[in-house]
Amino acid sequence: MTKYQFLRILDSSLQRLSSEEREDILQDFEEHFAIGAEEGKTEEQISAALGSPQQIAKELLAAHHLEKVETAASTGNVFRAVWAVIGLSFFNLVIVLGPFIALVAIIAAGWITGTVGTLAPILELINVAIFPYTFGWFNLFFSFVISGVGLFILIGMYFATRAMVSGFVRYLKFNTRLVKGGLKDDAH
Repeated sequence: MTKYQFLRILDSSLQRLSSEEREDILQDFEEHFAIGAEEGKTEEQISAALGSPQQIAKELLAAHHLEKVETAASTGNVFRAVWAVIGLSFFNLVIVLGPFIALVAIIAAGWITGTVGTLAPILELINVAIFPYTFGWFNLFFSFVISGVGLFILIGMYFATRAMVSGFVRYLKFNTRLVKGGLKDDAH
């Protein structure tokens, strides 16, 4: 593959990045070609040594999305980072998507439990409005206890969600390094 073909494929694979970021990346790879040419290598040899421009783009996009999650851990950024890391290889479909679905389910269950618990007195009053003969002081008191427990669960879920998202982002970074073969370099 020639330099022009390599850079054209890389550029089209990086369309989700801003034009400034793409230009910086393309200039870096043009430097690779210039250094290789100085060493007497052909464009085909240089592009073969660099690897697939599509795979390079996937790795760069995954790194970009992981950096965005670190600066602003919004739900959209987390989802984009997960999909970018999954896109690195088929292996990641199982290794990343399974834990991600489990994590989302745990977080959603915690928030739903806390919210429903907090709303227990309102739900008890609605029940009494619909079925007035079911009113009992114990039920009303117990709904307030459940409401207090629900508030504690919500407070705990706030901190737990932040910790779980942070831990999952570290897991995504580890997985990205694993797929790119970076772990063997870290061991030395």
